[in-house]
Amino acid sequence: MHDRFFDSTRGKIVGALRERRSASAFDLAGQFGLSPNAIRQQLVILERDGLIAGRSVRRGKTKPTVEYSLTPAADRYFPQRYDKMLNAVLREIRSAGGDDAVKAVFERIGKRSADRLGAVTEAHPAEEHLAKVVAALRASGVNAELQKTERGTMLLHEHACPYASVVAENPEACSAIHTILESVAPGRAHQVESLATGGTECRFEIDIDPAPTRETAATA
Repeated sequence: MHDRFFDSTRGKIVGALRERRSASAFDLAGQFGLSPNAIRQQLVILERDGLIAGRSVRRGKTKPTVEYSLTPAADRYFPQRYDKMLNAVLREIRSAGGDDAVKAVFERIGKRSADRLGAVTEAHPAEEHLAKVVAALRASGVNAELQKTERGTMLLHEHACPYASVVAENPEACSAIHTILESVAPGRAHQVESLATGGTECRFEIDIDPAPTRETAATA
């Protein structure tokens, strides 16, 4: 499964190179908090498997540095780009039913995905469901991660979107992830940054603590 691959160090390197276009072992070591030698060991395997290729680059007056980038063989870990066809189909839907018809399509997609997650319960809390959301995003080729802040709020980061060109023409496509998050934490998921509007990532702040608990704590 591709989501398991992206949980590994090699998978994280592939995801980083997808986002950064190219990087050296030192660049990646700094990003992941590992030694350059540890990164080089993974790069050797990725290069052997044909997923990356290195080239010598001179940065300023320093001696040449080897920078790595993805090869076309790495595309299999990311969704195939059917952007033009999808945009054409969505144009027809918009022409026939307007903006609401396009939005409804993606809301139904989000609803089906949310139904597969199941209901949020004490046995299966919101945080567990959010981890499943991230795994599903990674499996679809989205470079996503989940972070918990000191105050208990969850941050969902989408560093790169393989559907960027679809979203650019059809911003309603984002309705799917909004619908999913609304099922996990009703009324408590807020998008604070968006790639579609020029941000560096799509970022959601999600308060997963039940409202009664917060009110009780506030009055205690």
